[in-house]
Amino acid sequence: MTAHTLGADATSDEILARVISSLEDDKAEDIVTIDLRGRSSIGDYMVICSGRSSRQVGAIAENLSERLKQDFGRICKVEGKDQGDWVLLDSADVIVHVFRPEVREFYQLEKMWMSPSVDSVLLDDDV
Repeated sequence: MTAHTLGADATSDEILARVISSLEDDKAEDIVTIDLRGRSSIGDYMVICSGRSSRQVGAIAENLSERLKQDFGRICKVEGKDQGDWVLLDSADVIVHVFRPEVREFYQLEKMWMSPSVDSVLLDDDV
């Protein structure tokens, strides 16, 4: 089964894989995946990443939204795209936060959701 035929039957893991691929394609930085299964009803995964500028944050979010629509028929709810400081994309199974680095540092969502199931090579450059 190809991505284009998965549609509504796509698993959260398949959607997560496409999200990560899209973010990497668009040069998002510091991508962190948080497993929410069994911890929250808002979704199965949360992905947090950064763009270097407001323009890049908006482009990352727009491209991801289009790719999820194309590949899975998912229409994401998008908040904050006009400001470009913090864009939230909700695909139901995977919640994605795209930040400018300063805004991400201010809100520190990773710390709020931190647990042993956080998957990242490095959460803090100072470590």
